Amino acid sequence: MAVQLGKITREHDLRTVWSNEAQAFTPWLAEHLDVLGDALGITIELEERESSVGAFSLDILARDQDSGEAVVIENQIEQSDHEHLGKLITYASGKDAKYIVWIVKDAREEHRAAIEWLNKISDDTIGFFLVEIQLWRIDDSKPAPKFEVVEQPNGWSKAAKITGVSEGGAAVQFKYSYWTKFNDEAWNGQDAFTKRFKKRKESSEHWYTLSIGSSKAHMALLVNTRTDVIAVEFVTNSPDLDKTNYDILFSHKAEIENRIGTVLDWRRLDDKKMSRVLLEKQVELKDKTQWPNYFAWYKEWAVKIYNGFKPYIGSL
Repeated sequence: MAVQLGKITREHDLRTVWSNEAQAFTPWLAEHLDVLGDALGITIELEERESSVGAFSLDILARDQDSGEAVVIENQIEQSDHEHLGKLITYASGKDAKYIVWIVKDAREEHRAAIEWLNKISDDTIGFFLVEIQLWRIDDSKPAPKFEVVEQPNGWSKAAKITGVSEGGAAVQFKYSYWTKFNDEAWNGQDAFTKRFKKRKESSEHWYTLSIGSSKAHMALLVNTRTDVIAVEFVTNSPDLDKTNYDILFSHKAEIENRIGTVLDWRRLDDKKMSRVLLEKQVELKDKTQWPNYFAWYKEWAVKIYNGFKPYIGSL
């Protein structure tokens, strides 16, 4: 008996699904950033829609969960044009973005070349993506979205986003195993930590980013394999070395530490874009039987530190 197969066809008119870019496509994308992230090889979390950049508005401001860096996303469900390319660069500068993503219906060859050139002259601290949004059907099925990456940073691959575990040294492999075990154990069941924070993919970095729903700050869990120290940190994001957000929080230092129930290590870091507030703990990382205790420590203090800063986040 012959196998019956469907026919795949492309729906070229995106407006049959998204009638309006700002009112239909952008809200849909904001709720499906995981689909875009899978195409790019980045774990993306929404920070803000229609995020202001001076007198202009960026479609979507997101954050790379692995690094905590800003991701700017500009949408255009038409053929790419010069106006949106200019906006993209303006938004990237205004948000001090690590990744810049331009989503279009059709990418003109001139704009492919422009994005390729931007990646060529940029170092590895910044990356530009040009992505086509497509709709496909199987016979009379509902249309399915597909993100086709047409330009990306030089040497980029999905595997490159995560430090090469198989090719890395012992410390790299250790951190990947550590965060993998954390994901396996820390997210079992419902508690204050799992209700407040979202699980993200394990990596071989020394941090595990926790989003707090603000583009002005985020939290992270840290592990230092050289010094045998683990930590929970609250980080203020300060483009152009503007320390206003940190200073606002520091002015409430006594109240914040009273709410948390302990003294924190406050680091303004005047020569860095980010300022940090930490709680550290000396441990024995090689003793894997103690890892569950370390994970429990992370969870307890992450919730306490978030609750301590929470009343002041809105003033940033």
